[in-house]
Amino acid sequence: MLYTIDILGTIAFAISGVLVAFDKKMDLFGVLIIAFVTAVGGGTLRDLLIGNTPVSWMQDMNYTYAILGSAIFAIVVRNKINYLRTSLFLFDTIGIGLYTLVGIEKGLSADLHPIICIALGTITASFGGVIRDILCNEIPVIFRKEIYATACILGGVVYFVLHEFPIKDDFVFIIAGLVVITTRLLAVKFKIALPNIYRNADKS
Repeated sequence: MLYTIDILGTIAFAISGVLVAFDKKMDLFGVLIIAFVTAVGGGTLRDLLIGNTPVSWMQDMNYTYAILGSAIFAIVVRNKINYLRTSLFLFDTIGIGLYTLVGIEKGLSADLHPIICIALGTITASFGGVIRDILCNEIPVIFRKEIYATACILGGVVYFVLHEFPIKDDFVFIIAGLVVITTRLLAVKFKIALPNIYRNADKS
């Protein structure tokens, strides 16, 4: 199941990368590069941190096939999804939900402390988007006031709490992933954000 989740996360992030590249009016090469770094950037950093080399996508061509297939799909149906800003948000949100769990499991397989596992999950989920936004000359979402990494951390905490109860691993995965996705969706819908420290500083 972990492998399936990893592939699904790769697909979701690849499509979100394509949508950003469309928005920046990049050529075909630029679209493919942004799709690729968005999909594997966080996982690459995670694997390097835990010493898992060569990194996952270099050992399994299915990741490359998934990215290329997703990019081609997004390009073919671009007239249907390109103008929908919610498409980017939706695929990005699904991606962080799935990749958070993958990162946590990778940390557990390396016998790391739960807090470090949650950090790895957050890195896996967030840093592909960070690289994408930097290459596209945008301030990464994780560094803005939006609830993004916080959703990953919350999902990670729920994951470890649920493991203290007699619940099947499949259900733990589903519930923790839904917590990440739902938290981000609700935060955007109701404009919930982290406190703005600069606003308080200005008042003083």
